[in-house]
Amino acid sequence: MKRFLGSRALWVAPAVAVVALYSIISWNSIPLPPSAQPASPAIAVLPEETPPVSEQPKFQFIEIIDSCDWSYTGECVNVRSGPGTNFPAVLKLRNGVVLKVASTTVTDGRAWYKIGFTRMPRYPERMSSDWYVAGDYVHPFFDEGEQISESGLNASSTKRIIITRDEQILRAYDGDTIFMEQPISPGLELTPTPRGTFWIYRKTPDSYMQGPLPGISDQYYDLPGVPWDLYFTVDGGAIHGAYWHNHFGQAWSHGCVNMLPEQAQILYQWADLGTPVIVK
Repeated sequence: MKRFLGSRALWVAPAVAVVALYSIISWNSIPLPPSAQPASPAIAVLPEETPPVSEQPKFQFIEIIDSCDWSYTGECVNVRSGPGTNFPAVLKLRNGVVLKVASTTVTDGRAWYKIGFTRMPRYPERMSSDWYVAGDYVHPFFDEGEQISESGLNASSTKRIIITRDEQILRAYDGDTIFMEQPISPGLELTPTPRGTFWIYRKTPDSYMQGPLPGISDQYYDLPGVPWDLYFTVDGGAIHGAYWHNHFGQAWSHGCVNMLPEQAQILYQWADLGTPVIVK
């Protein structure tokens, strides 16, 4: 099992905990208030030791932890169209994927998580059914979910993130003390990570990233559950974990800054909204 860091350590829910609200808006649109969506019927089983609601973070997520690697080596976790192995498999998930939970159903003693989305995918027509993931292969956790800055750049913050494109290195500082130095994958030549001074205006544990992106990239890609996203441009530029490649230290992205998922998680839990992001 992976370790739990920062705010994510507030409370780890059992596999059958239920959260029935999730927000649906476009991942790279101008931030809007999340809208509540009705959850499908589920069997709710809450343990006696469940903390008071006031002490719980708002949303439940799952992280895929017992699946194939970035190259699909090993046995992959299946996403199914319903809560049971008798339903068709519609997608395979690799380790490191983080998904939002809409509801939980228990079938024959096994928990099945129905997947929701923090923001509606750009191309929802690519999804042919509902998505369910068995609880055997995931690490469930609660989190505040999407956070959006209302005050802009935090000029008084002692924290800052510096990305050097030519070196393919990310360095995070708190004052003069370096917190992290990690190899990254910035944007490719045709889709470069923009240079300049920005700030983290949105944080979310999960994003569904799809291409093509009109005016940015005409390449097709479909990446559910992109983990630990720190957005610093309104066009969708973000620092995030990448579970689909192992080319860190090389340009490899469509403009974002890719990191190992476990390192992206550490940075996500360290960085505050408003933290300056300097891309050189």
